[in-house]
Amino acid sequence: MNNILDIIKKKSLGEELTKAELDYAVMGFVNGEIPDYQMSSLLMAICLKGMTDKEVIDLTDIMLHSGEVLELGFDSVDKHSTGGVGDKTTIVLAPLIASLGVKIAKMSGRALGHTGGTIDKLEAISGFKTSISLEKLKNQVEDIGVAIVGQMGNLCPADKKLYALRDVTGTVASIPLIASSIMSKKLASGASKIVIDLKVGSGALMTNMEDAKELARLMVKIGQLNGKETICVLTNMDEPLGNAIGNALEVIESINTLKGNGPDDLNDLVINLGALMLSLEKEIPTEEAIEYVENALKTGAGYEKLEEMVKYQGGDIQNIPVSARKLDIKSPKAGYIKHIDALKIGELARRLGAGRLTKDDVIDPTVGFILHKKVGDKVEANENLITVYFNEKNLSLSDILDCFEFSDSEIEKPELIYEIIGKETI
Repeated sequence: MNNILDIIKKKSLGEELTKAELDYAVMGFVNGEIPDYQMSSLLMAICLKGMTDKEVIDLTDIMLHSGEVLELGFDSVDKHSTGGVGDKTTIVLAPLIASLGVKIAKMSGRALGHTGGTIDKLEAISGFKTSISLEKLKNQVEDIGVAIVGQMGNLCPADKKLYALRDVTGTVASIPLIASSIMSKKLASGASKIVIDLKVGSGALMTNMEDAKELARLMVKIGQLNGKETICVLTNMDEPLGNAIGNALEVIESINTLKGNGPDDLNDLVINLGALMLSLEKEIPTEEAIEYVENALKTGAGYEKLEEMVKYQGGDIQNIPVSARKLDIKSPKAGYIKHIDALKIGELARRLGAGRLTKDDVIDPTVGFILHKKVGDKVEANENLITVYFNEKNLSLSDILDCFEFSDSEIEKPELIYEIIGKETI
């Protein structure tokens, strides 16, 4: 079937597409033969009708082989997050684990929907280059053990183009599209082992546990079929991760975390994910790996590695501008923080300019929020609740306060890690 309209109609009826039909649609879009509006229709049909495992595996393979597949020439472990509000984990984890002798060649994405993108965040560092050649990437990882770059060279061009279109057409939250996007990039980037931080909650692409487990199952299956040991860690995204939301603010929080001064939830997540990565690559017990990761945080070894990486990629780690215009929002009442709506805060950050509403939007790296209270914290009336960093765009007080729910009685701190899914539970 070499007719995009027939392919769209077939999927809109919930029928299974062949690999040839998927290849025709995807590669036709990549080559400019199929326009945005027709591919958007197909993506929406996939969102509404879903895909079989075979379709997802075929789509992943098509995107994987739409360009080059990187052969690193050395073993490496990759970490990926499905995206969340305030999720700067990669910026902390990559140099931290590299400081322990694990090679990290990390290919990351830009903002998608209300979730931030690692590449946008790193570009908040003055001069930092996220686009380098494959040769330079390999040389950098050989020299210092770590690099974080955007989708580069000719790796997964199909995913790169589809990713940008999904961001602005309401087709982000689709399990088949998320699985194929993530796994095509991970397989193309040459890592031998993959750890995926799969966010679950109001601020994540997966808002419930059932969908998250299905996505984890799919990604582990795709990894295994391609000979890559893959583990998914289901983690909480009902509130923002850490205290900072916004590109430059999150980089600064990452630096503080690597210096041993990070917020508790980010610190705990980094230790647990880092221990999994280290235990997989070094084949040591996770308890032993946790000790190594904690020590690297205490000694500042991870921060030193981040300094090396930033310098290698042309950045100035001392130059991370944030907006000079800021406003402290006070708590309207005393009590305990019952809930912080991560989705609303992510959308408000995007309205400030920290994310994109259209493909052509330019991100303002200097804006965002700093949370002074998290779920379970006690707060007094008129105590600082959240600080807004803004420029031309601003928000109403009610918009911001609507993100918070209060309780008169004490609230337990939320669980951070729900479940680990892989070939074997670690």
